[in-house]
Amino acid sequence: MFGLTIDKLRYQTSIVVHIEARDRVKRVASALMLAALLQFIGQETVALLFLALVGAAEVASFLMYRQLPSNFREIPVVLMSAIWLLNLASTVVYVSPALVLVSVPTTAMLLAGYLWIFGVFVHTTNNFATLPLYNWTLMAPTFLTAFGMFWVAARMDYAPASASEWLIASGFMVVYCFNTVETLHKQKDTRRALNAARDEANSRLRALEHISRHDPLTGLLNRNAFDEALEKMLSARSGRTEVAVFFADLDGFKPINDTYSHDAGDQVLRTIAQRLQAKVGETGIAARLGGDEFALAFSSIQSESAARRLAEYISRDIQKPIIVEDKHLTVGASIGIGLTRYAGNKVDTLCKAADQAMYRAKSLRDNAHSVVLFRPEDFEERASLEDRKVLIAAMAAREIKPYYQPKVCFQTGTTIGFEALARWDHPMRGLLTPDRFLPQIDELGLQGDFLQHMAQTVLQDLEDMVAEGLFPGQVSINVPEVALATRSGREGLDELLARHSGVRHLITLEITEDVFFARSSDAIRSAINHFRAAGQRVSLDDFGTGFASFQHLRELEFDELKIDTSFVRDLGRDPKAEVLVRGFLSMASGLRVTTIAEGVETEAQMNHLWQLGCRYGQGFLFGRARPLAETKVRLYAERQPANAASDGLTRPPFMQTAVTSQLPAGPIGRSAP
Repeated sequence: MFGLTIDKLRYQTSIVVHIEARDRVKRVASALMLAALLQFIGQETVALLFLALVGAAEVASFLMYRQLPSNFREIPVVLMSAIWLLNLASTVVYVSPALVLVSVPTTAMLLAGYLWIFGVFVHTTNNFATLPLYNWTLMAPTFLTAFGMFWVAARMDYAPASASEWLIASGFMVVYCFNTVETLHKQKDTRRALNAARDEANSRLRALEHISRHDPLTGLLNRNAFDEALEKMLSARSGRTEVAVFFADLDGFKPINDTYSHDAGDQVLRTIAQRLQAKVGETGIAARLGGDEFALAFSSIQSESAARRLAEYISRDIQKPIIVEDKHLTVGASIGIGLTRYAGNKVDTLCKAADQAMYRAKSLRDNAHSVVLFRPEDFEERASLEDRKVLIAAMAAREIKPYYQPKVCFQTGTTIGFEALARWDHPMRGLLTPDRFLPQIDELGLQGDFLQHMAQTVLQDLEDMVAEGLFPGQVSINVPEVALATRSGREGLDELLARHSGVRHLITLEITEDVFFARSSDAIRSAINHFRAAGQRVSLDDFGTGFASFQHLRELEFDELKIDTSFVRDLGRDPKAEVLVRGFLSMASGLRVTTIAEGVETEAQMNHLWQLGCRYGQGFLFGRARPLAETKVRLYAERQPANAASDGLTRPPFMQTAVTSQLPAGPIGRSAP
């Protein structure tokens, strides 16, 4: 309430300043006339004092008004208070001569005194009636003066006035009439100033409201405004028609920012926003949720197929080329659909459904044209706080632990390392593979805790193996984006490796191509460079399935490249797969990094890879992921001693000089263990 009063005072002060500046000449002229009258009746001292006070007040007001900012909301409280006190004091000065006039014992001077005070009434009420707070601060001393005049007049015996006094009184009457007419005329100017100030205030309020409800870059609604508009749309829904919400996440947008600058990225976002706004027209809703995510809502959707078709139209609109500085730029979109028949008639459930469907669409391999509609039976129930407690307890109880899948040299058949893969030995549900619990870990934001738990366990297992005289080679642990993108994640992993300095050189950090396009890709690259500088090996997993470009491969230093299972599976069936694998191997050779093929399940695949130049692989042909005890048995069988490397285990076996004179020319045949 206090804040509103201050705003009102500032607003009225700006109008008062306008009026006072406009009427300054009239006030000074009136003051001179009144001073002349005071001198005529023998009050020379009072006349001089009156003129001095009027002059001081006018100079002070002029100086104060020059300090006012153009925006009334920026008027300092101290300056505003000084202006109001000055005007109150000025009013007292201007009305006080009326008391002197009524004290002169002639009827003409009595009349002149009342004409003067009535003139002040007219000026105040007509000019400031629309400014009630200011008006009453001026009327109060005027009323008190009027009652004081009655008190003085009641004690006086007035004699008939002379002709000259009546002439003066008549002059005051003329001035009073002129002042009344002129004040009424200028009241229009006051109202115009008042209306202009009100229009400016309303305009600013509208601008502020627009800013609070719209995205500043694209002009679309923001998330809060979208939710409000969607609430109204759902309330107005009737009949058998449905409301559909579409969440769209742009694919391939970050490379535009990286390659062509953020200005180009902004232009792409603005163009996409214009297309989406044109698509929704006057009846739909379009919003930018942040970054490269957009939301749309439509009413009167007739069917599920109609919603899908509309999503396809939206996707095609987004994919149209965008010209930026003579360059044709294109992006795709992953679109999730929330429909009232499946998600209910509430804003939060509809948006949640569209969001889940969008992330499902984003995860699809061919996501340039991905559209997914939310159906409850297709989506597992979202993880809860209770699920979080269960996962944390499972890690603490070491129910979630690493299983080790071997990486093998094709030529010798020996194990050159392992990949640590998470398994949950659930007391009720048995052994769970990562696809059964990793999505919950991601959804609940436990990636950092999970990495710490897995890395800690792997490092302890490595210390156990080395203590028994076994050499496990390089063991890969999967490192999520969040651990590299955040300072706390990087420092946590750093501290953990430092505590196990005796075996940290056996750890390979395995990352995926997705890190190139994470929103914190610069921080991730910096973290990777930091770990490599500390002696850690880095492996690029699932190569060929993401969006890594040659430029990204130049920017990031790594030691190992893993060919994704999908390419290995298609060898011998799809000629394109062979061409791509050959290209990967040639690239890895040029970059001087080790290549490991994932998903090797048959000897035919191993032989094919050997012929293409690949020397190492991982897959069911060589063994599934096994717990620590079985991994030790494997290493004991191969009996690769812990002192195989003369330089203190600083290199994995496949980077050491091998004795090849007694080895066969090609890969050996193996049966799956």
